[in-house]
Amino acid sequence: MGLVEQVYAAAANAGLLRDCHWQPADSSPLQTHAVGFAAPDDTVFDGLVSATDYQMSYLASVFAGLAVRDTVEIGGVIYQVRDIRAVGDGSEMRAKLTRL
Repeated sequence: MGLVEQVYAAAANAGLLRDCHWQPADSSPLQTHAVGFAAPDDTVFDGLVSATDYQMSYLASVFAGLAVRDTVEIGGVIYQVRDIRAVGDGSEMRAKLTRL
């Protein structure tokens, strides 16, 4: 088990991760995995508006095939994936989300 996997296991044991549900577009079974979830506020339009920037981080070994425009459910709320990027050595992924 690599360092990133150990960090995720420790975070899961501490209750810091949230369950994320994803139904792949190819009709394969529903997948549920623990993910890091953040909803920081960001200012846009020269500071006139505050917007929430939803994102999730997860192990690259889970959610294989997750793509932009797919939807996920976290905490009973549906989000659409708008961007996915590898983090560090590629063992962790970060997806930017839009709340639907």
